[in-house]
Amino acid sequence: MYQKITIVGNLGRAPEMRYMPDGTAVTSFSVATNRRWTDQATGQPVKETAWFRVTVWRRQAETANQYLSQGSKVLVEGRLNVDPNTGGPKLWTRQDGTVGTSFEITANRVIFLSSRGEEGDYEGGDYQGGNANAGGGAQEAEEIPF
Repeated sequence: MYQKITIVGNLGRAPEMRYMPDGTAVTSFSVATNRRWTDQATGQPVKETAWFRVTVWRRQAETANQYLSQGSKVLVEGRLNVDPNTGGPKLWTRQDGTVGTSFEITANRVIFLSSRGEEGDYEGGDYQGGNANAGGGAQEAEEIPF
């Protein structure tokens, strides 16, 4: 069996790189994807933002950490990591008791679409962060849960 996901979006914040005990580099960053359309019933424009948490490994992790920054436009290809209990996105509980979801991708390939120093059309809102494993705080619809 095979699965592949491709997304194009903008980084919600600067990448975070760390090294595993064996010296392997791993970089994580969040990507916002936007979709716009006009609601046929009201004629009003509608915008939908989906957030993805991306993990990149080895040399590509070092390159992503070096060249990407908040607002950078990227294309990510990889595999979607599913929750073993639900078969869908990872589920977590916010401090206010509501359920949040986390779409997580392990990247096979990251393509930089912005020139170095050029910010993309990031419109995902002000990201304040939090930690999904720690339960996070109350999240706005356009904030990332990690």
